[in-house]
Amino acid sequence: MATVIGLTCYPIKGCRGTSSPDADMTRAGLAHDRAFMVIDEAGVFRSQRRDPRLALVRPEIEAAGERLALRADGMDTVRVEVDLTSTRRDVELFGVRYTGIDQGDAAAEWLSEMLGRPSRLVRVPPEHDRVTDGLTPGTCGYADSGAVLVTTVSSLAALNTRIEARGAEPVPMSRFRPNIVVDGWDEAHTEDRMRRFEAGDAELAYAKLAIRCAVTLVDQESGGRAGPEPLRTLADYRRTTGGVAFGAKFSVARPGKLSVGDEVTVTAWGDSAL
Repeated sequence: MATVIGLTCYPIKGCRGTSSPDADMTRAGLAHDRAFMVIDEAGVFRSQRRDPRLALVRPEIEAAGERLALRADGMDTVRVEVDLTSTRRDVELFGVRYTGIDQGDAAAEWLSEMLGRPSRLVRVPPEHDRVTDGLTPGTCGYADSGAVLVTTVSSLAALNTRIEARGAEPVPMSRFRPNIVVDGWDEAHTEDRMRRFEAGDAELAYAKLAIRCAVTLVDQESGGRAGPEPLRTLADYRRTTGGVAFGAKFSVARPGKLSVGDEVTVTAWGDSAL
């Protein structure tokens, strides 16, 4: 039997996630996931690709989403009253224009000091209606390309076996920043073949493989780049169109509550694209 063993929300794109035993799955993914984004002076999103110190920022949703706390070692905590009504501004994510609501100077000053570069914080506006692609289209906030990223323990074990065989250190699951981690399958990359599954009250539908980028090279604890793994080893056996794959992206077919320990019931299977 496969079960959910991890649920993680990333309130600010690129920053540290918050794990919890229970979560609400909305049409756009886990509640508050990638609802905020750090941008530069031109409105272009900041990512761990160029700003690995984002990994050290520990955001926390408070007051049922009405307030956001920004924390990091060596920094005073800043609390931001979430603004959903101010004038929208243009923001850019992978060359595509969206809109965001600026969350004020206090958040901007804190992030600029933390990252050492001029930065501001924006939130997805309530009318945000982004359509994501893949086998099952859906919607999401400021996530890269899909609402929910699913990985499995068996996939990580298979990867680390290969990494260790070449004399390198294994990598933790945190390098891949998943929303849902599943355990209970012996076969690696079973997530590639799931087409629809249920967990708790929620149902998810497969969109596409998750193509991995340089963010996986960042140590999520230190906020520094840690070398060629896991991309070097993934390139040996997980190459596909667009790069190397680990995990799969899913759209939300039915919102609902899910919890660590929930059984994962697959209602439709397909063939892996690899």
